[in-house]
Amino acid sequence: MKIIDLRTMRGPSYWSVKHYKLIVMKVDLQDLADVWSNAQPVLAERLPMLLPELGQPQPAESEKSAQKHPPLTDEQLADGEPLGHVIQHVALALQRMAGMPVYWGKSYPAHQEGVEFVVFSYQEERAGRMAAEAAVQLVDDLCHGREVNVKPIIDELHEIREEEFFGPSTWSIVSEAASRNIPYIQLKNSSIIQLGYGVNQKRIWATTTSYTSHAGVEVAGNKNRTKAMLKDSGVPVPNGTTVYSEDGLRDAVEELGFPIVTKPLDGNHGKGATIRITNWEDAVEGLKAAQKYSRAVIVEQFIEGDDYRMLVVNGKLIAAAKRTPAAVKGNGTSTIQQLINEVNTDSRRGVGHEKVLTSIKADQHTIDLLSKQDLTLDSVLPAGQELYLKSTANISTGGTATDVTDLVHPYNLLLAERVAGIVGLDICGIDLLTSDIAIPLNETRGAVIEVNAAPGFRMHISPTEGLPRNVAAPVVDMLFPQGSTARIPIFAVTGTNGKTTTSQLLAHIVASKGYKVGFTTTNGIYIQGVQLQSGDCTGGQSAEFVLKDPTVNFAVLETARGGMLRSGLGFHTCDVAIVTNVAADHLGMRDIYTVEEMAAVKGVLPRTVRKNGWAVLNADDDLVYAMREKLECRVALFSMDEHNPRIREHAENGGLAAVYEEGYISIYKNSYKLRIDRAAEFPITFGGRATFNIENSLAAALACYCYGFDKDEIKQALRTFVPSAAKTPGRMNSYKFPQFEVIVDYAHNTHGIGKFAQFLNATEATHKVGVISGLGDRRDEDTLGFSRIAGRIFDEVILRQDRDLRGKTAEQLKEIMERGLRLDNPDLPITYIENEMDAIDHVLATAKPGSVIVMFTENIKATIKKLDDFESRI
Repeated sequence: MKIIDLRTMRGPSYWSVKHYKLIVMKVDLQDLADVWSNAQPVLAERLPMLLPELGQPQPAESEKSAQKHPPLTDEQLADGEPLGHVIQHVALALQRMAGMPVYWGKSYPAHQEGVEFVVFSYQEERAGRMAAEAAVQLVDDLCHGREVNVKPIIDELHEIREEEFFGPSTWSIVSEAASRNIPYIQLKNSSIIQLGYGVNQKRIWATTTSYTSHAGVEVAGNKNRTKAMLKDSGVPVPNGTTVYSEDGLRDAVEELGFPIVTKPLDGNHGKGATIRITNWEDAVEGLKAAQKYSRAVIVEQFIEGDDYRMLVVNGKLIAAAKRTPAAVKGNGTSTIQQLINEVNTDSRRGVGHEKVLTSIKADQHTIDLLSKQDLTLDSVLPAGQELYLKSTANISTGGTATDVTDLVHPYNLLLAERVAGIVGLDICGIDLLTSDIAIPLNETRGAVIEVNAAPGFRMHISPTEGLPRNVAAPVVDMLFPQGSTARIPIFAVTGTNGKTTTSQLLAHIVASKGYKVGFTTTNGIYIQGVQLQSGDCTGGQSAEFVLKDPTVNFAVLETARGGMLRSGLGFHTCDVAIVTNVAADHLGMRDIYTVEEMAAVKGVLPRTVRKNGWAVLNADDDLVYAMREKLECRVALFSMDEHNPRIREHAENGGLAAVYEEGYISIYKNSYKLRIDRAAEFPITFGGRATFNIENSLAAALACYCYGFDKDEIKQALRTFVPSAAKTPGRMNSYKFPQFEVIVDYAHNTHGIGKFAQFLNATEATHKVGVISGLGDRRDEDTLGFSRIAGRIFDEVILRQDRDLRGKTAEQLKEIMERGLRLDNPDLPITYIENEMDAIDHVLATAKPGSVIVMFTENIKATIKKLDDFESRI
C-alpha cells in the first residue's frame, strides 16, 4: 500500500459539513486491491490485541444524538471488511489510545481501480497526519507478515498531543465559547486564541484575556510587591523577607524562626518552593532550590493549615478548592514505588493534561523529600500511614483537589474578591492556608500566601472530589456580555463563473452603507478598499485573514472549489451564501470528474448558512436550484427569466426572489414587485449588453435585500459601481482608444466564454479580434468547447500561451486550440505568438479602425500596465 494524497480539512468541506477537522487520504492498495479483511486472518487475530480501543463501544455524536459510532470488532474483521474501512478505524484508534477522543470517519472507493478514500477525524493536525501514515503502514505490515510495534507510535502521538493540544484551562474557555456559537481561531505560531471575528474579537492566552491588566500581571509576578500591597489593605499575609545569599538567609531565620518556607521571587506553579523547613541544613537546600529559578528568594513564616485556591473572575468568587499534594497511603507490604504505581492505575490519571488528574512521577524532588525522612522508593510504609510526595499541592504534579465552593465563609469570599481587585486582575487565583475555609481567615490565623495571574482551571472543572464548576462560563460572560455579539456578518460567494464580480458588487454595496468591509477574491484580499495581498485569495487562509482583522465589521468572501477541496472553508457558518452557477470547469482535478460532483462541492457553502440566514440560488441552473433540498436555512432565488416557473412557485409560497424583467431588476416579495432599477443604468452591465453582469447584479441585489438593506440603497450602490482596471482588474475592463476598443476579461472556460459571446454579439464593431489561450489543467473536451465558441465570435484570433502550461506542452495546447477554433470557422485567421506580452504588442500595432480587441488574460497586472502605457503614448 502507499498513500498517494493526504489532505487536512480545517472547516466544512466536500467530505463533511459538520465535521471540521478531517484527514482525507487517498490510498493505493496495490497488491491488496479487492482484498477484504477476511482474506487476512492476521487482522482479526492481532489488531484487537494491538489496539484495544478498536472494538470499544463509542459515544454518540452529541448529547442530542442517539446515533453511536460503530466499533470495529474481531468478529467483523473475521467476517470481512474493506481494507480502507480497517485503515480508517486503525487511524482513529491510534489517536484515542494517545488521549485524543476522535470517532468519525468513512471510506469508499476512488475513481481509480484499487484506490480507496479514507476520511477520519483528528484532534491535533500533526497527530492526525501521523496516524494516517501509521495506520496504512500498520495494516500493510500485518498483511505482509512483518513485525509490528504499536508502542512507539502511541508514545509519539502522546507527545504531539501534549505539545499542541489546548491546556485544560484554555480548552474549557474555548469549548464554552463554542457552545454559545462563538467562533475561535488559534493564531499562527502562538498559544493565543481569538474568540469571535473582526472588530468583535476578544483574545485569550491560557486564562489571561483581552481585559487582563499588564500592571496586574506584573504585581502578581512580584511576590514581595503583592504581599506589601495586601498587607497595606489589611489582608493577612505571612511575615517574611527577601534574601539573596546564605548570610541573608541566616538573618531571616533569626528574625522569623522555624518553620519557614522558601520560594523564588518570580516563581510559579510551585517551582523551586520548599515548605515546612525546620532546620538550617534544609533551609540552605531550600535556598538553592529556589535560586534555580530566581536569584531573589522569599523566606516566610510557615503557616499551618490546608492549601486552598480561590478563583475570582470579573470581581466575583467563582470557585474554591482544597488542594492536597500527591500522596500515597501505606498498606504494610508495598514499597513506595509500588504504591505510586497503584495510584497511577486510576483511570482518571494520565500524562500531563491528558486527563482529570496527572500521574504521579517520582522525580528528584520526591527522592529528596523521602531522603529527609530516611526513606527511599523501596521503603515499605506501615499500614494507614499517609506520605506526601511533593511539597506543593499542584494538580500538574499529581496533587488532588476537593471542591469547597459552597463552604466558603462570607468573610473569606469578600477577602478573595478584595485581593483580586487590589492586585488588579480580571481572572485571579488566590492561594491561602487555613485550617478551615468555613471560618474567617483572621480567626484561624491563616494567611494569603500567593496571588496568581493566569490561574489553572483544572482543579475546579474536574475536582477529584466534590462538584465540578463551570468556571469558564463567567469568563465568556465577561468577554461577551449579554446583548453583545462575537461575530460579524459574512457574505460568501461561490460558483463556476461570476463569483469575483458578484463579490466585488457585494463589497461595494456593503461599504456604501458605512461598513468597514474585508473581502477576498481571485485578485487578492482587500481591507476597507485597500489591497493587502494579491493573487488568488479564495481559500480558507484568506477567509481567516479577513476574519482576524480587528478593523473589519463585515466580511465578503469569494469561496472557490480549490480551497474547499484542499483544506475546507475558513469559517463554519455564514449569514448569506450565494451560488452563481455550476458548469464544467476544473473537472478531472482533485478527484472531481462530473458536473454533479462539482455541484456537491459548491453545495457545501449554502449548507453552512445559519438557520435564520439566506441561501441565494440561481433558479436558472438545475444543479444550483437542486441545492435547496439539503438546506436548513431560508432560500431566495434569482433568475434572468421572468417566466421561470420555479420563481413563480417560490414567490407564491411566500419566498423572496429577484428577476430580470422588462429591462429591470426586480424583487418579488409575496404578490408584490419591488423594482430596484433598470439594469442598463448599472455601469457593470455596459448598457445592458453584458447580461452575465445583470445576472451578477441580480444575485448581489437579492443577497443585500435579504440581509435587510433598503432597495434604494442597493440601487444607488449599483449605479455607482464602475468597472475599471483599478476596481475590477481583469473583469470587463474597457479601454477606448481613438481608433479601436480593447476589453480585458478573465473568461477561461466554456460556460464563461458562452456568456461573454452574448455580450460581444451585441457589441458593434468592424472587426473583432480575440487574444486567447488554452489551459493545460482542463480536459481536452473542455478546451475544444472553449476554443470552438471563440472561433464563432471572433473575426481573427491571436493564439498565445500561459506562463504555466499546467501539465500539457505548448504544442499540445496549440493543436487542440487551433482544431477547436476552426471547427465551425475553417477559414478563421489565426496568428500564433507564444508570449502573452508579445501577442498584445502585435494586436495593438495591427488594430484596424473600428475594431474591438478582446484579451482573455492570464497576467492581469502586466496586461493592464501595458495598456496604460499604450494609452499614455497616444
